[in-house]
Amino acid sequence: MTEPVVAAKAPAKVSLEAGKDYWWCSCGLSKAQPFCDGSHKGSGLAPMKYNVEKSGDYWLCACKHSSKKPLCDGAHKTLA
Repeated sequence: MTEPVVAAKAPAKVSLEAGKDYWWCSCGLSKAQPFCDGSHKGSGLAPMKYNVEKSGDYWLCACKHSSKKPLCDGAHKTLA
């Protein structure tokens, strides 16, 4: 698998804590979207480590096509 699965055509709003590591699902197979649950194993794709400097709400990409991964850039609006 070289292309990720579109998990959703809208971003996921999540509250993140500063200084904490998060693993964003890049394959789209995780049942714990937008975070990794290990479902990528054998897919050829790997999760992306992400942390924030400021605690708060963030919009994480669920379509897996953002150019600003793991943050949403609106790419889901262009998907068929």
